Amino acid sequence: MANSPAAAIVEAVGGPGNIESLTHCATRLRFQLRDGGVVEKATVEAIPGVLGAVPQAGDRFQVVIGGAVQSVYNDIMALPAMAGGGGAPSGGAQSDADLKKAARESGVRGKVAWIDTLFEFLSDSFRPILGALLGASLFITFMALMATLGVIPAWNAPGVVLPPSWQFINLMWQCVFVFLPLMVAYNASQKVGADPWVGFAVMAVVMLPGFTALATQDGAQNIVFLGSEVTTIPIFGIPLTIFNYSSQVFPPLLMAAVLGPLTKLLKRVIPENIHLIFVPFLAMLIMIPLTAFLLGPIGVYVGAGLANILSAINAFSPFIFAIIIPLVYPFMVPLGLHWPINAIMLLNIQTLGYDFIQGPMGAWNFACFGATAGVLVIAWRQRDKAMKQTATGALAAGLLGGISEPSLYGIHLRFKRIYPRMLVGCLVGGLIIGFGSMFLGLEHGVTTQAFVFTSLLTIPAFEPIGLYAVAVLAAFATSMILILLTGYQTAEQKEELFARQAAEAGTAPVAAAAAPAPAPAPVAAAAVGGAATAAVATATRTVVEVYSPLDGVAVPLSEVPDPVFGTGVMGPGVAIQPSGNTVFSPGAGTIAAAQPTGHAFGVVLDDGVELLIHVGIDTVNLNGEGFDVKVKAGDRVEVGTPLVVFDRAVIEAAGYPLITPVIVLNAEQFGSVDPVSLGEVAAGAPLLSIQPKA
Repeated sequence: MANSPAAAIVEAVGGPGNIESLTHCATRLRFQLRDGGVVEKATVEAIPGVLGAVPQAGDRFQVVIGGAVQSVYNDIMALPAMAGGGGAPSGGAQSDADLKKAARESGVRGKVAWIDTLFEFLSDSFRPILGALLGASLFITFMALMATLGVIPAWNAPGVVLPPSWQFINLMWQCVFVFLPLMVAYNASQKVGADPWVGFAVMAVVMLPGFTALATQDGAQNIVFLGSEVTTIPIFGIPLTIFNYSSQVFPPLLMAAVLGPLTKLLKRVIPENIHLIFVPFLAMLIMIPLTAFLLGPIGVYVGAGLANILSAINAFSPFIFAIIIPLVYPFMVPLGLHWPINAIMLLNIQTLGYDFIQGPMGAWNFACFGATAGVLVIAWRQRDKAMKQTATGALAAGLLGGISEPSLYGIHLRFKRIYPRMLVGCLVGGLIIGFGSMFLGLEHGVTTQAFVFTSLLTIPAFEPIGLYAVAVLAAFATSMILILLTGYQTAEQKEELFARQAAEAGTAPVAAAAAPAPAPAPVAAAAVGGAATAAVATATRTVVEVYSPLDGVAVPLSEVPDPVFGTGVMGPGVAIQPSGNTVFSPGAGTIAAAQPTGHAFGVVLDDGVELLIHVGIDTVNLNGEGFDVKVKAGDRVEVGTPLVVFDRAVIEAAGYPLITPVIVLNAEQFGSVDPVSLGEVAAGAPLLSIQPKA
């Protein structure tokens, strides 16, 4: 049995032999499996530390970990069973690119596999540099805050010269964004199976000071192309367009997309023993002029075209734009469609001096984090340890880092009730930005002069800061309040959680009772603190009677209008149509679980029987209205101890059935569970007879 999260994850995905390769990004483990069909998503998500699981086409499987992904990855790779590449063939582990190629050739990735590949290419080109981007965005935010407080002049205004000390601080973020094309070129080249340093070198040529200086040489001329003035200079008679490639991301992406296939072609036609010399040389010989003359300019114009389309929408109506962006982002991010938009944000800052997308986008991010905060509060109320851990990590990553993936994959995509409520928060934030922009006469809406991650720490980077702050906090509060008022779980998910908690709480006393078995029963009971523990040891040798917790009519479970109870999935028992309004303890024992909503109780009897008493069907949705709970977890109860008093009128007015199942959760430890009789029954009268194992 797996004894660590790392080992449990490996076991859950089919063991080392089912793992072709394993990589990781900023928040997720990325498995390429031999057979993805053997993995149960729910099993993976139940592992401590796992925030979510994402099955993908082509036997790929992602496990969302969050900020600790590097540590978990290292733990997995350190497992003895993972030696040699995690079950790779004896010839050595295949590269990720080779695995994807084999999957494509075999047709297992489906008709839209190229879409999966495209989005994966885009995301993996950016994800490794998220940390650097986040760090740079916080430096930018600090500069913006200092300018807002009047400590320094407007640090990014034309003609402003900062003191040398502040110029140095400014360089701390410029180092990332000026050389961003080189970082993207490295990652994208590596993704397509090319030498990443060759990709880096190709892109570096067009970023050299000597390249941009060509625009000042004799023969350079300015021409108008596609409505823009550009500078060209003839190189061996061919016009070379001179651009400033700082912060550009489309040119390195296009360059890598061509470099990958070219590298594979060169490796096929060049003898293997001279690969090291001639593959990089010929790749650079071909790619440097191809990038400078063709791919680079195409990338610049593609980015500018997409930016112009979004700019035209925003210019036509900042109000409409402010609403559309936060409403579409929740669907773009899970698909990876937001990465090209991030590139356009960078391009806007370079060409316009500001970006108008990040402001409305902040409404979506904070609505996402607000929903997570609501889930966290509910998890604390429900004492759901796993969800508390997941939501705490996701909320910290969101509010401090502006990263939404842990919330999305760890929570929101797993519970279908969250998205509609989160979208309301997105809409509220967008409307505030839209109406605020109209009222204040903002031509471009809420803007920022830097690429930042929309978190609490980066609010000062937006203008006007007051409008942006109100909008994102309103989006956060709306989503959070809606989740708190309506919940994020379906009735079935709540029942599953309660059943799991009851089972976990109920097994602890049984396990404890097994230890002192050699002692006589009374002595053992005294040793562990009560007669309850001693009786467990004899539970399999005597007939146990469970008494009715209610006045009413006992009926078979099959009459319960709920498939989980009615089919006996939870366990055997009976149901009671109550005539009274008080639920009593059905025996002497301990309260293992008492839901604050009052709708369900777990009781561990002294005889070792673990019972679930569920007052009504779907009554959990009343959130405690109409229930007066008399006990709490850990309380000692006797036959007839009141557990809860319920208001029949409230429950019936809400339309919920009052029928109350009484279920034996650990029936497998006994012989048989049979009703004593059906029909009229009084509280305290025999209800169930539980036979010992033969």
